[in-house]
Amino acid sequence: MSIHHILHQVFGYGEFRGPQQAIIEHVVAGGDALVLMPTGGGKSLCYQIPAIARQRAGLGITLVISPLIALMHDQVGALHEAGVSAEFLNSTLSGEQASQVERRLLRGDITLLYAAPERVTTPRFLAQLDSLQERGLLSLFAIDEVHCVSQWGHDFRPEYRALTVLHERYGSVPRVALTATADALTRADILERLQLQEAHQFVSSFDRPNISYTIVEKRDATQQLLRFISSQHRGEAGIVYCQSRKRVEDIANLLCDEGIAALPYHAGLDAKVRQANQDQFLRSEGIVMVATIAFGMGIDKPDVRFVAHLDMPKNIEGYYQETGRAGRDGEAADAWMCYGLQDVVNQRRMIDESPAGEEFKQGLRGKLDALLGLAEATDCRRVRLLAYFGETYGQEAAAAPGRPKQGTAPPGGSAAREVASVGATCQNCDNCLHPPAVWDGTDAARKLLSTIYRVQQMSSISFGAGHLMDILRGKKTDKVLQFGHQSLSTFGIGAGFSEVQLRGVLRQLIAVGAVAVNTQAFNTLQLTDASRAVLKGDVSVQLRASVSSPVERKAKRAGAGAVIKAPAALDTQGHERYVALKAWRAGIAKEHNLPAYVIFHDATLAAIAQRAPQSLDDLQGISGIGAKKLEAYGEEVLHIMASA
Repeated sequence: MSIHHILHQVFGYGEFRGPQQAIIEHVVAGGDALVLMPTGGGKSLCYQIPAIARQRAGLGITLVISPLIALMHDQVGALHEAGVSAEFLNSTLSGEQASQVERRLLRGDITLLYAAPERVTTPRFLAQLDSLQERGLLSLFAIDEVHCVSQWGHDFRPEYRALTVLHERYGSVPRVALTATADALTRADILERLQLQEAHQFVSSFDRPNISYTIVEKRDATQQLLRFISSQHRGEAGIVYCQSRKRVEDIANLLCDEGIAALPYHAGLDAKVRQANQDQFLRSEGIVMVATIAFGMGIDKPDVRFVAHLDMPKNIEGYYQETGRAGRDGEAADAWMCYGLQDVVNQRRMIDESPAGEEFKQGLRGKLDALLGLAEATDCRRVRLLAYFGETYGQEAAAAPGRPKQGTAPPGGSAAREVASVGATCQNCDNCLHPPAVWDGTDAARKLLSTIYRVQQMSSISFGAGHLMDILRGKKTDKVLQFGHQSLSTFGIGAGFSEVQLRGVLRQLIAVGAVAVNTQAFNTLQLTDASRAVLKGDVSVQLRASVSSPVERKAKRAGAGAVIKAPAALDTQGHERYVALKAWRAGIAKEHNLPAYVIFHDATLAAIAQRAPQSLDDLQGISGIGAKKLEAYGEEVLHIMASA
């Protein structure tokens, strides 16, 4: 059976997207591959179709290494719906259930088996793989979320390192490693750690054109978030990321008080509560999940309309991965982030206080600086985001055979902030839609550095940002008077600058290394070797005049509850059919204990509603309806069409 036949008959799609066909052909032929494809780009088909094709050729089962139970459950459920033999082994199974799966595994009558890396590397499981290998029943290893193997990845998990045993023990079995996010340094680390140096690299474009990027300066973060959700996404599914567990619960409660259906998710919650909240988010419409970054990896929910960061992430990889959970269905979605000076200080402190070596810490600082550069940028966000991953906006990333050069410097600093396509605009980020005014902050920067210098000369102790700004702006606070800082020559020379402007200047000085934050001494500020160039005027500081929220777009809709939005192509009758189909799908999903999109995606329902089929033949060819789903649901869909 050809891969095109599998695509159409099993999954119900008419054609491959992007590099899918080239990847699948390579893996079916037994080649190793590293696949980088953005969230929503169709990574799972890149190993699911080879698994089916290779088993039908008598080559045995495919083992999928996946880090999350929820992801395993939903993907296996989706494969069952498509008529594919798939199972998972994890802690949710009873002893008898696990034994049944293992017996089927050893008989070789499973096409895909999902398991976590911790299980895969146990002696007992390896012995089972040995048995399969001896009988020629081990076909393919698929390692999902493979960035977890790298110390430079945004979600490093040490247990992934042990997966080198797959190559060492089963060298003849091909491997495909997949992720949505990895810069050049992370890719090089993945290839080395998993001994995939000879693997063909398929690097898709990192661009998600349907996502609109907005980054605003913190003024009153909770109110800014409320305005964003209320004006643009009332009644729609979204994710809000916060740094601490307490903040997660506070924000979830605040949203609920404002009539926005919200749930908390963090590692401190009882496991049953956490799972119940995740299930409700996946299976219901219009829920906002407020979470730490513990939530989200492998979430397949296609209709997440926004991802909001209420605190600054650690690096661009994390930001990209998390924002990529919005708009997986290809429809318009928003990535909104609110950040401030304290975010930068907090992230610096976490790096400085970590037990890692100085070289590694420096790499983390560089990655943080690159994210700060993205936040402070006055030009196109998308151009800068793609440039970080080595892609020029408007030019599709090419497949890259071979291995990245070793010794690649950690991303970050000025090099990471250089824009690959000067002047390019995407017209779908805040800077392109509402170009910010720019002002020369060099004079303010020199005055701020001079104040730090004068204070250090006068006192044996250092001071924080707020106190230094008070001196510069000429404010005679109790603390200023206590230390006699009103007598400094720089007192009041920055009276013409607002606190917002000075905080922007300080963020830039921290980003370029001209000011150091002493996290061991109450986040006090100190000069560095790089301060001299700014003080002498050799380095200019260009800043956006305001990083407050741009003019808010007109509210999409009113009301607190979830609203079923009609696809643009549907007329009134088509919308009625669409609503009826969604109600039917919700019942089927509940009956099968699966998210609704596993039954049919919204796009499939919209296509059905538009075509208004009268026979099973009319349903054939609609994207997302494979042979098994046509057999299982075709008559019910026709009944809905006749009744609507």
